[in-house]
Amino acid sequence: MERKKILLIEDEVKLARFVELELRYEGYDVTVCHDGREGMQQITDGEYDMVLLDLMLPGLTGIEICRRVRKFSQIPIIMLTAKDEVMDKVAGLDSGADDYLTKPFAIEELLARMRVAFKHSTGTAVKKSLLQVQDLEIDTEKRMVTVGGTVVDLTKKEYELLTYLVQNKNIVLTREQILNEVWGYSYIGETNVVDVYIRYLRAKIDEAFDRKYILTIRGVGYYVKEG
Repeated sequence: MERKKILLIEDEVKLARFVELELRYEGYDVTVCHDGREGMQQITDGEYDMVLLDLMLPGLTGIEICRRVRKFSQIPIIMLTAKDEVMDKVAGLDSGADDYLTKPFAIEELLARMRVAFKHSTGTAVKKSLLQVQDLEIDTEKRMVTVGGTVVDLTKKEYELLTYLVQNKNIVLTREQILNEVWGYSYIGETNVVDVYIRYLRAKIDEAFDRKYILTIRGVGYYVKEG
């Protein structure tokens, strides 16, 4: 089996070396950069299976790198950062990151999240290419959302959240279920991230088109109702 290639962009040299050695021990092929611009160049020029990306970097921030990469690639990206505020996490995920890990972290947790990210990037395709609720349609092949024929511009996580809700229409989903499916792990104590993204979706869909697609069951979770 071919070794997966990991690009680690981290300006803390000791941490980068530790992570590099652990990943190599686990069988990964690892390239390390300590500067944002150098890392961006590596992504552009090289071929990698995943990027581990520090948020605060010299040259280019992790957020900016993520935004640029998402214009041409859906390579799995996990952000590594000392920041633990919810809005910082939202900003990282909104820029296109697949996951977010706060320092200090156990290498076992990083490895687990990497496995989840790989699974999602090569995971099972949606059986139906067109999902629909009322006049909201999701073309899963084109990753395009329309309401009454009007295209709605969504971020990666907004799209994944909406798709999961529509796939399970008329089923009330708990925040924990949503986190586990859309983010790929249990965000224990951090379920308000779901609430933030629900607000984003409602602003772009419910409020923008004066329709109520996403409903709340207080104390339980959210669901999309058909009809």
